[in-house]
Amino acid sequence: MKKIVVIGGGFGGISLIEHLSGNSDFQVTLVDKNNYNFFPPLLYQVSTGFLEVSNVSYPFRRLIRKMKNVNFQLGEFQKVIPAQNKVVLSGGELDYDFLVFATGTSTNYFGMANVKAGALPMKTINDALELRNHILTQLERASVEKDPVECQSLLNIVVAGGGPTGVEISGMLADMRRDILSKDYPELAMSGTAVNIYLVDGLDAVLKPMSDKSHQYTLDALTGLGVKVKLNMQVKDYLNDEVIFVDGETIPTKTLIWAAGVTGTAYDGIPPESYGRGKRLLTDPYNKVNGFDNIFAIGDISLQMHEEKFANGHPQMAQIAIQQGKNLAGNFQALLENLALAPFKYHDKGSMAIIGRNKAVVDLPNKIHFQGFIAWFMWLFIHLLSLVKNRNRLTTLYNWAVAYFTRDQSLRMIIRPATPHEPPPNKGELGS
Repeated sequence: MKKIVVIGGGFGGISLIEHLSGNSDFQVTLVDKNNYNFFPPLLYQVSTGFLEVSNVSYPFRRLIRKMKNVNFQLGEFQKVIPAQNKVVLSGGELDYDFLVFATGTSTNYFGMANVKAGALPMKTINDALELRNHILTQLERASVEKDPVECQSLLNIVVAGGGPTGVEISGMLADMRRDILSKDYPELAMSGTAVNIYLVDGLDAVLKPMSDKSHQYTLDALTGLGVKVKLNMQVKDYLNDEVIFVDGETIPTKTLIWAAGVTGTAYDGIPPESYGRGKRLLTDPYNKVNGFDNIFAIGDISLQMHEEKFANGHPQMAQIAIQQGKNLAGNFQALLENLALAPFKYHDKGSMAIIGRNKAVVDLPNKIHFQGFIAWFMWLFIHLLSLVKNRNRLTTLYNWAVAYFTRDQSLRMIIRPATPHEPPPNKGELGS
């Protein structure tokens, strides 16, 4: 059996192991620094208290239980030794015949140290929980703050990045402000201090890769929800609880949510010439990393430029990772049988984004566009089906139904791990 090591259990990694499952020609080891898979498109709902963590996550070992040729190892990738066909992990080493990077990307702060230190990203479960705790803590502090200037800083929320993540969390926060905050925090309503939500982006439109109709509808919907949208505004720094823009304008806030960009990771053992724009691994049409015969990359970390329509690389979307995983699984079998490999060809299924209650946009191939309630319903349906297991789908549907019909949710709790206890003193310290 050929040994395949897959680093990363996101959309691409899971797609790959599912299509290799049951194939007796391969022994597959999935490696991830977490022991669970999670669904990134719904993280913003965890961060705003509309979904629980368990709704959008599922343990790997439970997921692969029936995949007899697949096993899981918890560990963080440290380096690869190509000459020995070996990867070094935080918990040991693994040999491989084929190595696949499916690690996704990390938050890009564009070299701004203060932004990195003070902003709140939205890439992981931990990020979502930290953001939820932070927002709720600021609201609690504002409810007892006597200084109006300090109170306004606590209640200003700046979301940097006008892509789907930025749009979706801005819309959710606006819905939360309208339907929930006046009931949960009557002190704020009495003080007259407003919760301001700013969505800022350096480009001239929100959801820039989508159609002009989606740009306009999204802008109108957000402004209708009371979101202050600021376009052509590039963040320069975040200092002393102020977001500073290139043009000198500032917004005082203690909450800067960073959804402005992503970047790849340089891996120890992979030479610089194997990387392209955004630290993505340069791959050929078969997802093979440039300079290697048995190392591959799929998903956001892969930069393919063989398709004319995507000469600068594919957009970093879930569907591309899923399709690349399926294609690579077929190519691994073709390699064993000495058959011709199939180059990856992206089948565009469209793009969508939710804005708020009954508001969304959908762009399908052939310039088919939907907006409003029907787009909102399509978004819910597709994302529900995309969750990994029926348990996730049922619990998510329940929470959505409760939130929709009551315009409320009861998941807004500040929960942090306790500080580890000190070890008990020994007998000599206790005395007799």
